[in-house]
Amino acid sequence: MANFLLFSLTLTLTLGLLTPLVFSNPEVDILTKFRQGLIDPDNALQSWDSSLVDPCTWFHITCNADNKVIRMDLANYNLAGKLVPELGDLSQLQFLELDRNKFEGTIPTELGKLTNLISFDLYENNFSGGLPSALENLKQLRFVRVNDNKLLSGLVPKGLLGVAVLDITNTGLTKPPASRKLLQSG
Repeated sequence: MANFLLFSLTLTLTLGLLTPLVFSNPEVDILTKFRQGLIDPDNALQSWDSSLVDPCTWFHITCNADNKVIRMDLANYNLAGKLVPELGDLSQLQFLELDRNKFEGTIPTELGKLTNLISFDLYENNFSGGLPSALENLKQLRFVRVNDNKLLSGLVPKGLLGVAVLDITNTGLTKPPASRKLLQSG
């Protein structure tokens, strides 16, 4: 009987230690960390269950066929808090829609690692500081809407001037001066 109890205890401890390693999903960890820092008065994120293997069944999250997050649509849910740098590790993210909330603080430089990002919608929030120059690295980026963040300031990184839509109205952001080519007469 003692051997059976020892075997049961060993098995329970071993499974308990291995389970987080086997079933851990970095995207769940990233989104859970993000959620933990938010105020969610309307319970928009109540389906975000960190015990699930992937976040693809969570409301406001869309995944691709490989169960990787490609869209986070949290627009207009009365959310407040800050963005976490780890959001930059959602490697397949294409659409970041956090507009019309009460987010604040600076925009993390790490978002410049989102190489698949197409749409960056942070308008009508309370972000401060500037747009990270790392956003220039996002070659797929087509839409940058950060309007109505009155505390954003500084120059827009030059690499963002070529996107299809760049909305910086009602911010302290300015576009850099256009480079002038000297005309030489021959």
